[in-house]
Amino acid sequence: MKRISTFIMVLACTFASAQTIDDVLRYSSENLQGTARFQAMGGAFGALGGDLSALNINPAGSAVFNFSEIAITGSNYHTNNDALYGNSVTNTTSNSLDFNQVGGVFVFNSSNDGPWKKIALAFNYDLVNNFDNEFVATGNTSVGIDNYFLNFAQGEPLGPLRTQQGEFIEEAYLDIGSSLGYSAQQAFLGFQAGLIEPVDDDDQNTAYFSNAQYGSVNQRYIQNTSGYNSKFTLNFASQYEESLYIGATLNFHNVLYDRVTYLDESGYDAESPIQFASFDNLLHTEGHGFSFSVGAIAKLNQSIRVGGSYQSPTWYRLTDDTSQRINTNLAVSDIDFINFGIVNLYDEYRIKTPEKYTGSIALVFGQEGLISLDYSYQDMSKAELRPTSDPSFGAENDFIASTLGAVNSYRLGGEYRIQEVSLRAGYRFEESPYEDGDFIGDLNGFSAGIGYNFGPNRLDLAFSRTEQDVNSYLFDGGIDSATFIERVNTNISLGYTLKF
Repeated sequence: MKRISTFIMVLACTFASAQTIDDVLRYSSENLQGTARFQAMGGAFGALGGDLSALNINPAGSAVFNFSEIAITGSNYHTNNDALYGNSVTNTTSNSLDFNQVGGVFVFNSSNDGPWKKIALAFNYDLVNNFDNEFVATGNTSVGIDNYFLNFAQGEPLGPLRTQQGEFIEEAYLDIGSSLGYSAQQAFLGFQAGLIEPVDDDDQNTAYFSNAQYGSVNQRYIQNTSGYNSKFTLNFASQYEESLYIGATLNFHNVLYDRVTYLDESGYDAESPIQFASFDNLLHTEGHGFSFSVGAIAKLNQSIRVGGSYQSPTWYRLTDDTSQRINTNLAVSDIDFINFGIVNLYDEYRIKTPEKYTGSIALVFGQEGLISLDYSYQDMSKAELRPTSDPSFGAENDFIASTLGAVNSYRLGGEYRIQEVSLRAGYRFEESPYEDGDFIGDLNGFSAGIGYNFGPNRLDLAFSRTEQDVNSYLFDGGIDSATFIERVNTNISLGYTLKF
């Protein structure tokens, strides 16, 4: 047999790769993106319309446009993470640039005297979520990585954890993941790395102990994520008489997510057989989704507008692949052949995010300015991993239903015009999706911006900042080690609009 290490080895796994509540929340959340004007006003556009990103809140908003236009927006994303782990706080910052919005609307005025005054057709691309982020957690803990492997190994027979005659270690790793599942595969890693040992050397043994001796260990953990969740929207809306706008959208979602984690562990007792350990993981997710929304805006008089909209669940179809690598001073000599080039492929799975309802009101003061308020409701306990017939998904869905709750969101925005200059400000509050806010805290954000109208052209600049506390688990299962993160996201966006 010949080991080929220059090519990526893959094997399809028939067992789920531990999709959890974190995956559901990752693709359910929508950070404040969109045009610079939309961001500057906190996204409070449900009763206003007249902005391409407002179609995400209320699809009737495209019928508010008086002229056809195109718009494009680019943003700088800055994330600041203060990660508390043990008794240490580590600060990490990251930056990225992206074109987060591009779209257009075409307005067709009615040529007759009927009640339908105009129709609008629009398309828009928005970056719903930018996953580019990094944090570092460093500190002492009494729960070493050996506990991760022990939790998976207990109950697993020893026989399959040994490489067979003529079998390469990477082949055994992939085969165990495919035939026996994720838990046995993690037990295999721990055993081959020398972190765990069987109580009995018999192949039928199912009990294990740790080779690591310590009161506490020092861990340095790095998590780097990248990718996006984007939405492409096709919109139709119409104006009825002088005071009613109705619309609908079809939304096509695309997901690309990569997460790489690195763990280095040291500080064992002097007599410990294990003296150092490293354990790295790579997750790659991609897929697509679909949703739709309907909405209406009504002018009660010249100053007051109200709006309401329904956003359907989003139905995602996703695939994962994972890679791992591990090393210790007791690992077998060929442990390095299990690396990021050895890929576990998993069956497609689905996520259904809950529907969302939004009510809005706006006060318009002629040409001088406006104030707008949106309220949204989403019951996150209705989120699901699918197929629900999968036993692991069924158990996780029960956990989601009992752990997550209703999310109430509020967005407040205002705009004041001084001739060709528009001054804007906004505020955003979103409740934690957890019934117990200790896991993820409430989100608070504020924003400001300025716009200048050059006739058919407009330039907009926006600054937005959100703050949220998050307990981030180091691993998707096995142990409950987590770091507490104070996260601040700051966006600076510049947008250009052309009317025609």
